[in-house]
Amino acid sequence: MRSSSFATLACTLALLVGWTLTPAARTQPPTAPAGSPAPAAPAASALAMPPAPPDLAEPPPDAEKTASGLVMKVLQPGTGQQKPGPGDIATFHYTGWTADGKAFDSSLRRRRPSTLFVDRLMPGLGEALQAMVAGEQRRLWVPEALAFKGEAGKPAGRLVFDVELVGFEPSPRVPPLDVMAPPAEATKLPSGLAFRVLRPGTGTVNPKRNSRVTVHYTGWTTDGQMFDSSVLRGQPATFGLDEVIKGWTEGVALMVEGEKRRLWIPARLAYGNEDGKPRGMLVFDVELVKIEKL
Repeated sequence: MRSSSFATLACTLALLVGWTLTPAARTQPPTAPAGSPAPAAPAASALAMPPAPPDLAEPPPDAEKTASGLVMKVLQPGTGQQKPGPGDIATFHYTGWTADGKAFDSSLRRRRPSTLFVDRLMPGLGEALQAMVAGEQRRLWVPEALAFKGEAGKPAGRLVFDVELVGFEPSPRVPPLDVMAPPAEATKLPSGLAFRVLRPGTGTVNPKRNSRVTVHYTGWTTDGQMFDSSVLRGQPATFGLDEVIKGWTEGVALMVEGEKRRLWIPARLAYGNEDGKPRGMLVFDVELVKIEKL
């Protein structure tokens, strides 16, 4: 969040899961939100495609069929309790096969999961993820009407997917419950900045105030209005900590790589009454992806 310019929100996330592009996404570049790199073309060292499951042709009798026509079978129960909503950001592994047993795409081959908005996926895959909890694995039999709908150049007919929901994060469009003011458990600093650690990091050093960092973030006003989000743009931001508002300089300098914090930044450490900028206290969820330069 640069102090010299206020970035307007540009929600142009590509609708990507390897081959599973919806028609509206074909002209957009592949991007991935929430800190995950966009899927890349498999390298020479990539894993081979997983073999087709034995029940590819027809679902087993104990598979569940939904009203939409999607058929699912739980392969491994999950350990989570909550299920993602349509606007949430899911991280998942998947492999897709055509009815003749040909694997056409797999995150396992790329050795990393995909991270995408649930409501940006093909209908069958999005419906299935909303029925799952973290750690759960399912096999999906997706009818053509919930897949590519006969689109030229895409896998035709019913498709079969093995999907594992690694985890998910709430939609950045939805403000946190404590957006109005820092809760009692938040740490309050003498400057007026308050913060709460949402996820511990894996790094061991803090950036300096003149370091260059890469972060993912979402910002809200205290009435719950989201005004900017790198998560929705699908691309983290990189900048010098001495180039941003004072609350960011102070707050991010306390973090380590991999850490995610919620910052409550008073107006005097944000934009004050500057025209064209958000006013009053601002709330940011910030994930420190990488310290580019100490």
